[in-house]
Amino acid sequence: MIEVIEETIIDCLKLIPFLFLAYLLMEYLEHKTSSKTKNIIKKSGKFGPLWGGLLGIFPQCGFSATAANLYAGRIISVGTLVAVFLSTSDEMLPILISEAAPIGIILQILAIKLTIGILAGFAIDFVLRFRKNKEKNETEEAIHHLCEDGHCHCEKEGILKSALKHTINIVIFILIVTFVINTLIYFIGEDNISKLILNMPIVGILISGLVGIIPNCASSVILTQLYLSNVISIGSMIAGLLVGSGVGTLILFKTNKNLKQNISILSIMYIISVISGIIIDLIF
Repeated sequence: MIEVIEETIIDCLKLIPFLFLAYLLMEYLEHKTSSKTKNIIKKSGKFGPLWGGLLGIFPQCGFSATAANLYAGRIISVGTLVAVFLSTSDEMLPILISEAAPIGIILQILAIKLTIGILAGFAIDFVLRFRKNKEKNETEEAIHHLCEDGHCHCEKEGILKSALKHTINIVIFILIVTFVINTLIYFIGEDNISKLILNMPIVGILISGLVGIIPNCASSVILTQLYLSNVISIGSMIAGLLVGSGVGTLILFKTNKNLKQNISILSIMYIISVISGIIIDLIF
């Protein structure tokens, strides 16, 4: 167990500089582009799912929350919202970068999420077009308020402080998750865990999808770490990351008062994510 603890601490310490640089870059991009991306998606019209998928693939503070809020105001379509939710990667990208994952794997994962998000968004809008509701209401909130709801770090904190706080929070969480994973591997054995998952591939994907529904960064951190530890397959990870949209889901249920509609959107995303995970595991 001492070796497990030492390995966990050393692994996390190695991540700190890479995570900090990744979040520093993301905070800079967020501060410089948040208003522009918001305007682009608002004016995207029938091409909403395309722009939603492209913009959602880059981790930005509160972007999925912004999309949820725009949908609540009927400013964007269901398809655009789903495209953003499915494509957004939350904490996956900085963790993969900090763990020095091969660039080919990172681009492959991002491309899969982007493609599925865009295609699903267009398909949903096509099916629901005849039911399109042109009514708009005044439920849209300011972007900084959404960031606060999502526990993101806004302009008032500054880029350096914001990136540092985000890094510390994620490192602590990774430390806990990594320790739990390493402990399980130590007592159960990596081969036994892998065999268990391989013997129940569909169940693993279904469970990963449920983990992805957790409305915060926890789900993407857990799923990415499990994948990097060879505990789950790429299909299981993708399934969880697709349905996971950070705090976007939480904001959707808060701002959009139609509970049945929200549950339907979440259910559709879960089904798309599970089917995608199964197909990906069959291909890879």
